[in-house]
Amino acid sequence: MILAKRPDIDRFLTRPDPLVRAALIWGRDMGVVHDRGRQLAAKLVPNPDDPFDVAQLTDGDLDSDAGRLEGELAAQSLMGGRRLVRLRFATEKNGPDKTAAEALTRHAAGELNPDAFLLIEAGALGRDSALRKAAEKAAGAVAIPCYEDEPGDVARLVRETLAKDNVALNSDALALFVARMPKERGVARQEIERLVLYLGPGSGAQATPADLEPFLGVEPEASLADAAADAFGGRLAEAQAGLRRAAQEGEAGPAAVRAIGMHLGRLRRTLTLHKSGAGLQEAAKAAGVFWKQEREFLRQARNWNLPELDRLQPEVLAADRLCKTAGSPDHLIAERLALAVASRAKRLGL
Repeated sequence: MILAKRPDIDRFLTRPDPLVRAALIWGRDMGVVHDRGRQLAAKLVPNPDDPFDVAQLTDGDLDSDAGRLEGELAAQSLMGGRRLVRLRFATEKNGPDKTAAEALTRHAAGELNPDAFLLIEAGALGRDSALRKAAEKAAGAVAIPCYEDEPGDVARLVRETLAKDNVALNSDALALFVARMPKERGVARQEIERLVLYLGPGSGAQATPADLEPFLGVEPEASLADAAADAFGGRLAEAQAGLRRAAQEGEAGPAAVRAIGMHLGRLRRTLTLHKSGAGLQEAAKAAGVFWKQEREFLRQARNWNLPELDRLQPEVLAADRLCKTAGSPDHLIAERLALAVASRAKRLGL
């Protein structure tokens, strides 16, 4: 049985179905896989680290002893009650994959210890994985795929983790922090823990974007965003300086063109919403404009118009294609695009 929708997954992890004897949690982001594995293990046994109730195995154990997994699933708990067998699965070898699939199928059918639960945490299993097929097919098992976190998932993780230490971010600071977070769940959690220490565990602090500036520092993406804003504001010299600063920080031309395209997209969304009746400031907020850039962005929005943005869009797409051509001078292409944007902005009165 496959659980792919978040409400179904959350419901199962919070209150596991007593008729389910095995769970396969798998995905490319091992941080998410391990998080969900820990959450489920905590609901299955009082202490997931208790060696009397919990058996910890890896695919290496299966590789060296094909009968080890079924043996652990058939064994009774030394302390009585439920037994948990945890398998960390990281191999792509067919042997352990097939062995784990066979053990899962037998256990899900009730052929081994019915008071045992098999929890498997695996990486990105392909469609031809015997283990994945077995978990998806068996009535007494669930397969839980883990995909890359969406911004809303990251925001929830940040809020919940900070709340445990009685610190918080206001809405603007949360949006800023989430935008700068790494995508891999394990690394993201480390960043959140570092933020907790910065804010002071138990302090009750609620940080603003200004409070986060010393913590976040300046990243290449910030230089590119500033360069794009300068180009659309008609400030060519500043835009070129920002692009060169980002290049020194390691950002290539395609990222610079993408930043210009994203700024164009925010302007287009703002003007479209404004044309539909929304206030300009309200439309800018809906387009994701950060509060510190709002004043300059609104100045630009009052001068740019949708036809001009539509005429500029093909140039951005062409620059993007050129930057991705092997051997192309991508930084020069990005600077030439910034010059074209700034020149149009000047003609519009910026």
